[in-house]
Amino acid sequence: VQLQASGGGSVQAGGSLRLSCVASGSILSISEMGWYRQADGDMVDLVAFVKDDGTTRYEESVKGRFTMSRDNAKNSAYLQMNSLKPEDTDVYYCQVRGRTATGSPFNSWGQGTQVTVSS
Repeated sequence: VQLQASGGGSVQAGGSLRLSCVASGSILSISEMGWYRQADGDMVDLVAFVKDDGTTRYEESVKGRFTMSRDNAKNSAYLQMNSLKPEDTDVYYCQVRGRTATGSPFNSWGQGTQVTVSS
């Protein structure tokens, strides 16, 4: 399963960006779609995710500013980021978990997309 992430860019503080992630390949079902951002070293931190039942979870610092959504028909997830702050500057990664058409579980990561917020 491949992921295509897009939507990063440069904005001023207070601005907005919308990240998109599209999953393609032999997909039977998607259980969870999420966005992470680069932490120290090789670690990533959760930004937000949405489960197949619509349940969402957000990192504390983005609550009220970011909104996670998904379009199951398009195997897509979106992260609407409003009121961006310089500390939101980072590389954002899309992650998707689910099962392939053969029933095997998959856990795919997209390429990073840079978000830069200037003060």
